[in-house]
Amino acid sequence: MFAAALAPVLIFIAFLLLLLVSLSVPIIKSIDLFRLSANVSSSIFNSGASASVNFGVWGYCTSAIKVAVLGIDKSTNAQCSKTHLGYTFDSTVANALHADKVQNLISRTTTAALVLHPLAAGLAFLTLLISLFILRRGSNGTSRVPSLVTLCVGSLAAFLATIVFLIDVILVAVARKRVRDATDGDLNLTWGNAVWMTLGAAVALWLSMIGACCGIFAFGRRRKSTNY
Repeated sequence: MFAAALAPVLIFIAFLLLLLVSLSVPIIKSIDLFRLSANVSSSIFNSGASASVNFGVWGYCTSAIKVAVLGIDKSTNAQCSKTHLGYTFDSTVANALHADKVQNLISRTTTAALVLHPLAAGLAFLTLLISLFILRRGSNGTSRVPSLVTLCVGSLAAFLATIVFLIDVILVAVARKRVRDATDGDLNLTWGNAVWMTLGAAVALWLSMIGACCGIFAFGRRRKSTNY
């Protein structure tokens, strides 16, 4: 029964990860799906500029833009987009990165699919509430019914979390290719921690389903042992 009792712990970890990802940039600025960065330098007047933009589920945040000319450094304040469903690489992103070619490289419709993140978090939370009943055994000393319900609902949560992870991977991979083709490598797109947090949540949910199965199978063993 240890594996069955471990299921709620794994589900809680998955829920927490999905919740944090759902509250990524621009809400929690340290969690992002990917980052666009530019570092342009020139020997003329000993000048250069550097900036980056972090993208999350609900929008993006630009870092402080640093510009240096003749050894004199100037910077602008960081700013974030409004929190809303679906976004594009607009003029704000292009101006921050000094690259007009990045506009319209990603569509609002594509990023609207990111709404599945909070849905996955909500389903994981529902699974967590149900899984808590696994810790309370019935009159036969088992938790077969809550384990069975946890398995059914949790499988949906694990499947949705897996789909969300695949959406993240496809979104970042497509954006990376389009940025590379449009800017000839002048901009660098790196993967964010939110993608791997979603992967961790999906893995934790699938592992918790193994624990739920153990809770179901334990019922048969306990019943068989009591017949002797």
